[in-house]
Amino acid sequence: MMLVVLALLVWIAGWWINTRLAEGPQAGTRAVQLLVPVIFGVTILIVWELVVRGLQVPLVILPPPSMIAERFGSSMPILWADFSQTFLKGALSGYIIGCGAAFLMAIAVDRYEFLRLGLLPVGNFVAALPIVGTAPILVMWFGFDWQSKAAVVVVMVFFPVLVNTVAGLRETTAMQRDLMETYAASYWQSFFKLRLPAAMPFIFNGLKISTTLALIGAIVAEFFGSPTVGMGFRISTSVGQLALDMVWAEIVVAALAGSLFYGCVAMIEKTVTFWHPSQRG
Repeated sequence: MMLVVLALLVWIAGWWINTRLAEGPQAGTRAVQLLVPVIFGVTILIVWELVVRGLQVPLVILPPPSMIAERFGSSMPILWADFSQTFLKGALSGYIIGCGAAFLMAIAVDRYEFLRLGLLPVGNFVAALPIVGTAPILVMWFGFDWQSKAAVVVVMVFFPVLVNTVAGLRETTAMQRDLMETYAASYWQSFFKLRLPAAMPFIFNGLKISTTLALIGAIVAEFFGSPTVGMGFRISTSVGQLALDMVWAEIVVAALAGSLFYGCVAMIEKTVTFWHPSQRG
């Protein structure tokens, strides 16, 4: 029980430090904004370690972070191979294809009204389909390698990007469009100089949402068939072997990959839409 009491003290100390930092005179600085989540995360890991060891939680239920870190370090070649198969081949390729196709389709939808009236309702229907129902079908169509996982990702990211892009292209006001017409601007001149820049915040919202959907789709698709490599395959087989430390190591890889992927898209957004009010300050 001493470890549990120590965990409680660590939690109180972390809470107190974060409260002082968040409410102190330096609360708005960049250093504090970075330090608070770091302290919070470290506190959770320490409390997790102490509680699991203090209560002697079985390893098949919840291993301590130290054991997960040990497995992570000793299984780097396996984790890298799984990461390459799932993220680089399946998720990233599907993300690029799906987002690119959605952007081109959004331009067609914006140009032709019948596509907006006919395609978007169908898109809402397809987006509501559960991945556990569509993934096995796509695996049977495209095989057990990464191509079927990329196909699942394409289906998952296509409509969020399509809907956001279409909404963004309609963001300009009637006065702005009339002004371009008084300049005798063609459709494409108006598109590239007015409507596309105005749509960028919407487009990047869809791209950021799709970063997490892409990784989730690729991992879940591997549960329904894959070669003997991949994050979803490893999680599924490790659960069957009660190797929960390996499962958590794969979860850590997925969390790091998803966070870095989202961060890269957010950095690109900040560079492209520097003029938007949401990026100021």
